[in-house]
Amino acid sequence: MRLLRTGFHFLSFVALAAAILVGTLDSIQSVSSDDVILTSLGNAWLNLDPESLTLAELSADDYISADIWRPYVAPVLAQPAGAVFLILALIFWMIGYKGKSFAGRFSA
Repeated sequence: MRLLRTGFHFLSFVALAAAILVGTLDSIQSVSSDDVILTSLGNAWLNLDPESLTLAELSADDYISADIWRPYVAPVLAQPAGAVFLILALIFWMIGYKGKSFAGRFSA
Protein backbone atom coordinates (compact mmCIF):
# COMPACT_ATOMS: atom_id res chain seq x y z
CA MET A 1 0.00 0.00 0.00
CA ARG A 2 2.89 2.34 0.79
CA LEU A 3 4.38 1.70 -2.65
CA LEU A 4 1.09 2.66 -4.28
CA ARG A 5 0.95 5.92 -2.31
CA THR A 6 4.55 6.64 -3.26
CA GLY A 7 3.70 6.04 -6.91
CA PHE A 8 0.81 8.49 -6.77
CA HIS A 9 2.97 11.07 -5.01
CA PHE A 10 5.58 10.66 -7.76
CA LEU A 11 2.91 11.14 -10.44
CA SER A 12 1.78 14.24 -8.56
CA PHE A 13 5.35 15.55 -8.56
CA VAL A 14 5.71 14.93 -12.31
CA ALA A 15 2.40 16.68 -13.06
CA LEU A 16 3.40 19.62 -10.84
CA ALA A 17 6.78 19.88 -12.58
CA ALA A 18 5.01 19.86 -15.97
CA ALA A 19 2.63 22.59 -14.78
CA ILE A 20 5.55 24.74 -13.64
CA LEU A 21 7.36 24.17 -16.94
CA VAL A 22 4.32 25.05 -19.05
CA GLY A 23 3.54 28.04 -16.84
CA THR A 24 7.10 29.31 -17.19
CA LEU A 25 7.03 28.95 -20.96
CA ASP A 26 3.66 30.71 -21.16
CA SER A 27 4.98 33.51 -18.93
CA ILE A 28 8.02 34.02 -21.13
CA GLN A 29 5.88 34.11 -24.27
CA SER A 30 3.40 36.49 -22.63
CA VAL A 31 6.11 38.93 -21.57
CA SER A 32 7.81 38.88 -24.96
CA SER A 33 4.60 39.50 -26.89
CA ASP A 34 2.91 41.98 -24.47
CA ASP A 35 -0.21 39.80 -24.50
CA VAL A 36 -1.48 36.96 -22.32
CA ILE A 37 -0.66 33.63 -23.94
CA LEU A 38 -1.97 30.35 -22.51
CA THR A 39 -1.00 27.19 -24.37
CA SER A 40 -3.82 24.68 -24.55
CA LEU A 41 -3.13 21.06 -23.72
CA GLY A 42 -4.00 20.01 -27.26
CA ASN A 43 -1.56 22.50 -28.82
CA ALA A 44 1.20 21.48 -26.41
CA TRP A 45 0.62 17.80 -27.22
CA LEU A 46 0.49 18.58 -30.95
CA ASN A 47 3.79 20.47 -30.75
CA LEU A 48 5.42 17.73 -28.69
CA ASP A 49 4.35 14.66 -30.70
CA PRO A 50 1.65 14.96 -33.39
CA GLU A 51 1.64 11.24 -34.24
CA SER A 52 0.79 10.22 -30.67
CA LEU A 53 -2.16 12.64 -30.58
CA THR A 54 -3.56 11.08 -33.74
CA LEU A 55 -2.86 7.61 -32.41
CA ALA A 56 -4.63 8.42 -29.14
CA GLU A 57 -7.71 9.66 -31.00
CA LEU A 58 -7.81 6.59 -33.25
CA SER A 59 -7.28 4.26 -30.28
CA ALA A 60 -10.07 5.92 -28.32
CA ASP A 61 -12.38 5.53 -31.31
CA ASP A 62 -11.44 1.89 -31.88
CA TYR A 63 -11.14 0.48 -28.37
CA ILE A 64 -13.44 2.58 -26.20
CA SER A 65 -16.19 4.28 -28.21
CA ALA A 66 -16.47 6.35 -31.34
CA ASP A 67 -18.40 9.03 -29.43
CA ILE A 68 -15.93 9.61 -26.59
CA TRP A 69 -13.41 11.97 -28.22
CA ARG A 70 -15.52 15.01 -29.10
CA PRO A 71 -17.73 15.40 -26.01
CA TYR A 72 -15.21 14.32 -23.34
CA VAL A 73 -11.58 14.51 -24.49
CA ALA A 74 -11.68 17.52 -26.85
CA PRO A 75 -12.91 19.99 -24.17
CA VAL A 76 -10.07 18.89 -21.87
CA LEU A 77 -7.55 19.37 -24.68
CA ALA A 78 -8.88 22.90 -25.19
CA GLN A 79 -8.06 23.92 -21.59
CA PRO A 80 -4.76 25.60 -20.62
CA ALA A 81 -2.07 22.98 -20.12
CA GLY A 82 -0.84 24.49 -16.86
CA ALA A 83 -4.28 24.30 -15.30
CA VAL A 84 -4.81 20.70 -16.43
CA PHE A 85 -1.45 19.63 -15.00
CA LEU A 86 -2.15 21.44 -11.72
CA ILE A 87 -5.50 19.65 -11.38
CA LEU A 88 -3.85 16.31 -12.17
CA ALA A 89 -1.17 17.00 -9.56
CA LEU A 90 -3.85 17.73 -6.96
CA ILE A 91 -5.84 14.61 -7.84
CA PHE A 92 -2.77 12.34 -7.70
CA TRP A 93 -1.71 13.89 -4.38
CA MET A 94 -5.19 13.39 -2.91
CA ILE A 95 -5.25 9.75 -4.02
CA GLY A 96 -1.87 9.12 -2.41
CA TYR A 97 -2.65 11.04 0.79
CA LYS A 98 -2.81 9.11 4.03
CA GLY A 99 -4.89 10.82 6.67
CA LYS A 100 -4.04 10.98 10.34
CA SER A 101 -4.84 7.93 12.41
CA PHE A 102 -8.11 8.17 14.31
CA ALA A 103 -6.61 6.86 17.56
CA GLY A 104 -3.47 8.99 17.46
CA ARG A 105 0.16 8.28 16.86
CA PHE A 106 0.48 5.54 19.49
CA SER A 107 -2.16 3.27 17.96
CA ALA A 108 -1.25 0.00 16.28
